[in-house]
Amino acid sequence: MSYRIVLFDLFDTLVLFERERMPEVRVNGRVVRSTAGHLHQAFQTFAPGVDLGTFFDALLGSWKEAERIRDETHREVPAPERFGMLFRRLGLEPSMVPPEILERLLHTHMTELSKAVVCPEHHPAVLGAVGQGRRLGVVSNFDYTPTARLILERERLSRLFETVVVSDEIGWRKPKAVIFETALRRLGAAAEETLFVGDRADIDVAGAQAVGMATAWINRDRAALPEGAAAPDFEIRDLRELETILGR
Repeated sequence: MSYRIVLFDLFDTLVLFERERMPEVRVNGRVVRSTAGHLHQAFQTFAPGVDLGTFFDALLGSWKEAERIRDETHREVPAPERFGMLFRRLGLEPSMVPPEILERLLHTHMTELSKAVVCPEHHPAVLGAVGQGRRLGVVSNFDYTPTARLILERERLSRLFETVVVSDEIGWRKPKAVIFETALRRLGAAAEETLFVGDRADIDVAGAQAVGMATAWINRDRAALPEGAAAPDFEIRDLRELETILGR
């Protein structure tokens, strides 16, 4: 089969998130890797009476609340909404927090989180080869599009992709069909001529298959296919293998 379109997941597919690169902060008697210290410092200008432990607990609670919504409904909880959850846990209505404070928190989180993301050295060359004679796009679950675009720009990958679809823009996360269909519509492409590449069998593979795309599952750790999941068309360990699959 010849694929005219190749769509990619972003995190842990095109780029890798390495938690050990996250900043360390001592909170509640232990050291954790989190953006909490930087976020707390940014928030201090508005609420100097909120201590780090209280802030961290509220931040963690807001993250768990957002994850519950995502897991149960596949609705995306955008970063500004999640910070609203944080504010409420601190006893503040989001409307009470000046817009510039929210912007400062978003920028701080984006900056610190992006430092923990790396692009394998060989990926740009592989993507360049895959893109010869094909159209490429990104379809990502993520709560803040500017961070995704920042990372693509920083790694000099943006020029390779005709469209970048991020769940916070769409309102729904993979495996919902709408996020895949949005990418296809923007490219004027059909699912039958598209290969989707991602690292999650339950989200990337299942979602892409449901709209009629072929799939390549990046299974770096040789994990077993999740129970009940349909097998992908291709199973690979590294993006390099796409060149063989696609005939280059």
